[in-house]
Amino acid sequence: MIKPAPNAPIRLFTVADGISTEDLLVNLSETLASANALSCDLAFDLEGSKREELLGVAQLIELAQLLADRVHLGAAMAGKASSG
Repeated sequence: MIKPAPNAPIRLFTVADGISTEDLLVNLSETLASANALSCDLAFDLEGSKREELLGVAQLIELAQLLADRVHLGAAMAGKASSG
């Protein structure tokens, strides 16, 4: 028998409400740093095009890290401006 409507997608992971932007950005930064370390470590175990591809992924992670750092800096500066 075919169901009239599909099951709703399962949300395995969620971010809890009430976590500060700074805490979220710190966690994001740590996650990106871990992903970068893993990809670089693995890349140096590879050779040829696979190594180059994985180093490209590491570079994309590093770019995301720079964006997260800039947002974190902006949030910190905004917090200082509003408190003082």
